[in-house]
Amino acid sequence: MVAYHQFVELSQSADSEERGQAAHLAARAFLAHSGPADEAAALYAALIGFLDDPSVKVRAALAYGLLHAAEAPRPILLALLQDAGVIARAVLQYSPALLDADLIAAVRGGDLTTLLAVSEREQLTPRVAEALVARGERPVTLKILLRADAALSPATLSRLVDLHKDDAALRGALLERKDLDPALRLVLVEAVGQALRGLRIVAGAVVKPRLDRILRNATDTALSAIGEREAGGARRHYAASLVKAERVSTRVMLHAIVNGHVLFFADCVTELAEVPRQKVFSLLENGSRPALNALLARCGLTPAVRNLVARLVFHARTADLADDVAARHFVVTLLTEELIIEHGGVIPPELEEAFTYLSEQNVRLARKAARGVMPAFGGDSLTRLPAPEMDAPEVIALPAA
Repeated sequence: MVAYHQFVELSQSADSEERGQAAHLAARAFLAHSGPADEAAALYAALIGFLDDPSVKVRAALAYGLLHAAEAPRPILLALLQDAGVIARAVLQYSPALLDADLIAAVRGGDLTTLLAVSEREQLTPRVAEALVARGERPVTLKILLRADAALSPATLSRLVDLHKDDAALRGALLERKDLDPALRLVLVEAVGQALRGLRIVAGAVVKPRLDRILRNATDTALSAIGEREAGGARRHYAASLVKAERVSTRVMLHAIVNGHVLFFADCVTELAEVPRQKVFSLLENGSRPALNALLARCGLTPAVRNLVARLVFHARTADLADDVAARHFVVTLLTEELIIEHGGVIPPELEEAFTYLSEQNVRLARKAARGVMPAFGGDSLTRLPAPEMDAPEVIALPAA
């Protein structure tokens, strides 16, 4: 407890440290006061007086006393916002008494350090987050994107994707956001593929044809995986947008089935055939071969291609293609062999693209399945296998000198 005469001595001291102590005490007393109104008015007048103190230490002590209080007097806080940079930034970053209008005014006219201070606040409303991003400062934009609690509008996210899809750090932050539109996510994934293609270390380690296959397969997988997640949430606009943009090719449909993304495949069929979703699911799960062919014919597939897709659907009904790599490899191998036998090794032109895709997948899945099998085989069996005997080194007799 500090007596009034002691407070007066501190506030009138020539030592800025002591005046700062008085300013801090006055701020805490004002916030804790519950007595008569005239006492509150006197404390408030004391706070106003400390605003004119020539020492930045004193004004900083005043700000520190009010910094985390929601009931701090706004006129004093607004005055502190016009004070030295270190004081203004502290108030902007920590004071819960400031309104969005106060923060947005500071953001619109502030420098980079001011924007960073606001971006570090414990809570950011969508209005403030949008104002920060609108300033176009890369470090600030990155901080906002990395904050899951900082909501941004779809239009703002779309603009950021257009502007920064080639910036690795911002691209990564955008991909981390759960509120990013799936079509924008696909744009970023494709930008990642282009960036990898241009890296010397990648281009130098993998020959171009194989690199093209790897990146195309990765992009197709991302496309269908995003679609599977959207379809799982009953959000069909992603598949509809792909169909509208003519991005759903035979390869994409085959890739979706092979990788177990059946919900996305069903949404694509629904959009292409213009058939109710529930009916599409029923036909994919239990429909006969003629019924499936009729459905796929409404999608615009040629007879040979729809027959191939129907076969793949039938094989997929009996295998767990979503999680079992060996099952995927088996199904793709079986389908490839059926095509070779059926056409006597001469694949018709309308199936060449599909056959090439299946052949690529056959190699990729064989490698992936082998990587899973060999460690298990080695752990269970190789320790019991007899090692081959090594031939004794041949002794060469040297002639006597």
